[in-house]
Amino acid sequence: MRWTPASHRGDPFYKSWHAAELLLWVAAIAAFFIYPNYLPLATLVVIVALFALSLDLAMGYAGIVSLGHAAYFGLGAYVAAWLGKYGWTEPITGVLVAMVASGLLGLITARVVARGTELSCLLVTLGLGLLLFEAANKANDITGGIDGLYGVVIAPVLGLFEFDFAGKTGYWYSLCWLMFGLLVVRKIIGSPLGLTLRGIGLNKKRTAALGVDNSRALTIAYTISTALAGVAGALLTQTTQYVAIDVLAFHRSADVLTMLIIGGAGYLYGGILGAAAFIILQDLLSGMNPIYWQFWLGWALVIIVLFLPEGAFGSFQQLVRRRRPKLNKEQDRA
Repeated sequence: MRWTPASHRGDPFYKSWHAAELLLWVAAIAAFFIYPNYLPLATLVVIVALFALSLDLAMGYAGIVSLGHAAYFGLGAYVAAWLGKYGWTEPITGVLVAMVASGLLGLITARVVARGTELSCLLVTLGLGLLLFEAANKANDITGGIDGLYGVVIAPVLGLFEFDFAGKTGYWYSLCWLMFGLLVVRKIIGSPLGLTLRGIGLNKKRTAALGVDNSRALTIAYTISTALAGVAGALLTQTTQYVAIDVLAFHRSADVLTMLIIGGAGYLYGGILGAAAFIILQDLLSGMNPIYWQFWLGWALVIIVLFLPEGAFGSFQQLVRRRRPKLNKEQDRA
C-alpha cells in the first residue's frame, strides 16, 4: 500500500540539527537520573522507538505500509538469542549480525513489495509475518515455542558494562543504538535517495517518466528499514536476555503502526515520540485498569485520528508553519 509521505512538507529535523532536537536528547538523558526505578520501561521505550523509526523509513518516506514488520523485528531478536545461547556473547557484533540477517530477509521480499500493487504489498508483508510466527511456534527445539528461549548469555558491553536488572547499562546501550538509527535515517532522507523517495511519494509515474528506477529506490529503503527493525529486536533480546514468540506476533506490527499514527509518519521524530507516548500511556492505563485499558487507549487513538490527522508531532509542525506567516506579517506592519 502506498502512503503519501509527509516528509516533503517541511520537517525541520531532516535537513540539519535543530535546537529543539537537543532538548529531546537532554530529556532522554535526564530520564536516567530522574526516574532510576523506571529504567526497564525507559529502555523498552527506546527500543520500540527504534522499531518505529525503522517502519517510518518504509512508510513515512518510501510510502510502503507494512503489516508484517514484526517479522524482521522478531528475526533480529531470535538471531541475537541464538548467538547468545550458543557461545557468541559479544553484544555489539551480535546486533550487527542480527541487522544483517533481517536486512537479507528484507532484501529478499523487497522486490515484491516495491513492484507490487497496494493489495499485494499488504498481503506479502502480512503473510510473511504470519508465516514466521507459525514457523517459530512449530520449531520448539529451535525457538522454544510458546515457552520462549532461555539461557541467553550476553557479555558486558565493551567488556566493561554488564547488563543488570536495574536496566542502567541496557538504557544507555539502547540509546546509543537509537542515535545510530537516527543518524542513518537522517543521512538517507537528506541524500539523493531521500529526494527520490519523496518524489515517488508525490507522483511515482512522473519519477518513472523522468528515468528514475522506482523499484530500486524503494528496495534500498525497505531493506535498510528491515535491517533497523532487526537491530531493535536484537536489543530487546540482549537487554532482557530472553526472547518470547510474541516478538513475531501480529500485534507487534499493529502497535508500531499505531505509534506512527500517534506521532506522525514521515517526520524524523514522529515515530520516536509516538512510541514513547504509546508505551507510557499503555503502562499508565493498564496500571489503572488491567482489564479495560485497551478501551481507553482506543478512545485516545480515535481522538488523535479525528483532531490530529498528521499525528501529534506532524500536526504541531503544521501549526508552526501556519503561524509563521502571521508573525512575519505582524513584524512587517510594526
